[in-house]
Amino acid sequence: MNDRFSKVRVASYAGVQPDDSAQMSWHTKGAAICASPQRFAIALAFFALLLPACSTNDPNAGGPTAQTNVETEEVAEETNELLGKSVTVRSEVEEKVGANSFTIGDDKLFGTEKVLVINASGEPTVLPEDIKLQVTGEVQKLVVADIEREYSLDLEPELEVEYKDRPVIVAQSIALAPEPGEVTKNPSAFYNKTIAVRAEVEDIIGPSSFTLDEDKLTSTQDLLVLNTAPGQTINDGQEVVVTGVLRPFVVTDIERDYDLNWDLTLQRKLEAEYSQKPALVAKSIFPAADD
Repeated sequence: MNDRFSKVRVASYAGVQPDDSAQMSWHTKGAAICASPQRFAIALAFFALLLPACSTNDPNAGGPTAQTNVETEEVAEETNELLGKSVTVRSEVEEKVGANSFTIGDDKLFGTEKVLVINASGEPTVLPEDIKLQVTGEVQKLVVADIEREYSLDLEPELEVEYKDRPVIVAQSIALAPEPGEVTKNPSAFYNKTIAVRAEVEDIIGPSSFTLDEDKLTSTQDLLVLNTAPGQTINDGQEVVVTGVLRPFVVTDIERDYDLNWDLTLQRKLEAEYSQKPALVAKSIFPAADD
């Protein structure tokens, strides 16, 4: 295995998906029941107990959505507009700054200050070589004492001098962001890891499966995507970012772990073409930032 892959360890990630069960509709009869002050107080107490449980039991909380997907350049140049907001960026690692911090930036950001990332995910900061990262977190102006207190981190004193009041993303999740060709050429380096792949939708195979292509790597095999959260509209030729876990395509294992509602014809087609090949089990799919 290539050494540059064996060194990769990044924070875990879970994508956001809409949860219809969280929506509530009020019935006029129910409203009448709570008309008295005593009953209204009881109802409020009940929901005060219920709502925290709902908010903490969602295994998909904390990931990107189409509305928060931005480019690194926007964070660097439009910081004030993004302050306090959670964003997702996909970028190259520039350099490691401290035990829990590093900078990101792209070639097109020449002349623009790089963006500092503070890893507040609780996972070790071990950065990959030659692979982009997808970072999700809140945009802030760096105030070391505030970040240390809020996230229980011990940051280097030099950060205050060099990056004070400059843009920073306090990351809650970090995922590897390889190209499709990197995945299909060396899938064992990414198996059972959370990755975020940006590419063009090449072929929609069924309601829960499609392939990703990348023009610069047309000689490589397309990457199969299995969508475990159907309902999102995916179009041929659309540029998307798919975040999920890569695993070998073994029909019995996939059927055991996920309910994809395959018909027998589709199942046989996928098995014939992709058996033992890499499959990206998607948790989040959203349009690319500049799509």
